[in-house]
Amino acid sequence: MSETAARAVTAPKPRRDLARAVVRFAGDSGDGMQLTGEQFTLESAVAGSDLATLPNFPAEIRAPAGTLFGVSSFQLQFGSQRVYTPGDRLDCLVAMNPAALKVHVDDLKPGGLLIVNTTAFDRRNLDKAGYAANPLDDPTLAERYRLHKVDMTALTLEAIQDLPLNTKEKDRTKNFFALGLVSWIYTRPLDPTLDWIKKKFAKNATIAEANVRVLKAGHAFGETAEIFSECYQLEPAEMAPGLYRAMTGNRALAWGLLAAAERSKVPIVYGAYPITPASGILEELAMHKRFRIRTIQAEDEIAAASAAIGASFGGAVGVTASSGPGIALKGEAIGLAVTAELPLVIFDIQRGGPSTGLPTKTEQADLMQALYGRNSEAPVVVLAPATPGDCFFIAYEAVRIATKYMVPVIVLSDGFLANGSEPWRIPDPSTLPPIEVHFRTDPAGFFPYLRDPATLGRPWVRPGTPGLEHRIGGIEKQDGTGDISYDPDNHDHMVRTRAEKVRRVAQEIPPTSINGPATGDLLVVGWGGTYGAITAAVERSQADGKAVASVHLRHLNPLPPDLGHILREYRRVLVPEINSGQLVRVLRAEYLVDAVGFNRVRGLPLATEDICDTINQLLEGH
Repeated sequence: MSETAARAVTAPKPRRDLARAVVRFAGDSGDGMQLTGEQFTLESAVAGSDLATLPNFPAEIRAPAGTLFGVSSFQLQFGSQRVYTPGDRLDCLVAMNPAALKVHVDDLKPGGLLIVNTTAFDRRNLDKAGYAANPLDDPTLAERYRLHKVDMTALTLEAIQDLPLNTKEKDRTKNFFALGLVSWIYTRPLDPTLDWIKKKFAKNATIAEANVRVLKAGHAFGETAEIFSECYQLEPAEMAPGLYRAMTGNRALAWGLLAAAERSKVPIVYGAYPITPASGILEELAMHKRFRIRTIQAEDEIAAASAAIGASFGGAVGVTASSGPGIALKGEAIGLAVTAELPLVIFDIQRGGPSTGLPTKTEQADLMQALYGRNSEAPVVVLAPATPGDCFFIAYEAVRIATKYMVPVIVLSDGFLANGSEPWRIPDPSTLPPIEVHFRTDPAGFFPYLRDPATLGRPWVRPGTPGLEHRIGGIEKQDGTGDISYDPDNHDHMVRTRAEKVRRVAQEIPPTSINGPATGDLLVVGWGGTYGAITAAVERSQADGKAVASVHLRHLNPLPPDLGHILREYRRVLVPEINSGQLVRVLRAEYLVDAVGFNRVRGLPLATEDICDTINQLLEGH
């Protein structure tokens, strides 16, 4: 190599400033794409970037290698500005095999960075992906994207050739080569991943050494390889001071329960049956038994809900969780909690359906089920978090409302929120609203269905309290005394009283926050995990000078008291949802507004660009 060439290779490469970037790692479900994405997320968080993530993986635990339906991916948007979504179009795609390329390449922006592992593009994998010829040989791919062919497998094996590992063990580390390379491209610190490797493989020094070497080899390859002419740097995002961590929705729900148990001084009993994507909550809670948490992995969904109801009767806060199919099975038990008027919190981590449907994909089509999916008149409170971090506060609020009003509360999260993550500032526990639980101990004048005049909640009595022996159950009770009653007028009264108790929760709802002008041409109304896409689209429209605003509902039953007035202040109302139009039906029925739905049911979060296009169409049509 000439002296000039040597200087060209070793000289630092130029760095370009970026405001944000969208990166996706994609490969076989056994290629470690979720781990790679999680570590890249950790690196970005430590670098001070705001971020949002989108894990996407097949339902099979180990899907057939090389197949289109076996592709697993992890997407991350990070930047120095406020990040609302994981991003619509990709700036960088890392494809570990032909199937990953075929499934995801259309999401890459023209001129985007495309990095492929050339070793995997053999005839066998090409056939599985449905390629008649090797796409890497097609000149149009290099014309449309900045294509970089990297033999990651060979470079990985070269870096650890002297370690006493078999070929399969060595090959499994290639995801760290991809991570090291992309970390160099976007100037992400390696230290968080190096620390993670040392802790994760503390009992296997050889595996730890292999992963460290391969990570550093990928990073060095970016610095020295001539095919990469530049890299990028992002300034830290401006965030309120405090202690942050990358928080997923499921972990946030679990931590919200932990906080509620500590603040209320009342134990929480969590009964659940394993189901995707809710199982992570049970797994997280099971690690924190030093707090007032007890977990039960029941034999089925009905048993899980019934155990939680029994715990509530016994003086604990009963909590259960599932996805849509499991919530259907819990329906009768939830009805029992309604008529027994016991506190019960139900987490519904919505997923694609019906039935088994798309168990690892997101959806928000259980709203009608939460509102009406039980026999007879069985109203419950329904809440929905807006972001992964907001799951903490919604879980905490659900416990507070359930115990104050002696009522079941359903929390509608979804697969996107459950598995996605964002930077979350850990709150000061003293700033959380108090959860004041009062157990009846005075037997004078006691009846089990006497009511608090403000909340209509009945007294909560721990079994065994002297003089307060009582019965509750599923058969209709006489209001006040709790005696079994078949009186028609009493039944009508109890039905209306239970409904009114739920309606009175509206007095707890703060004024609705409006993102934008208080009156205008269009109001975009959302709920659940659509918050990020809606907010980004609305703020983009506002920047273009359009009279557009948004509100995001965290309370779905009862609805905010001021919502009707707000809706009437805008000429048009748009409701984006990942269903066929459920909240839009509720708003039309409740407020008689001519709301328009924007609905996609693809197992994916809504795209900001699609919502922007719909906003423009409505405004132009008006």
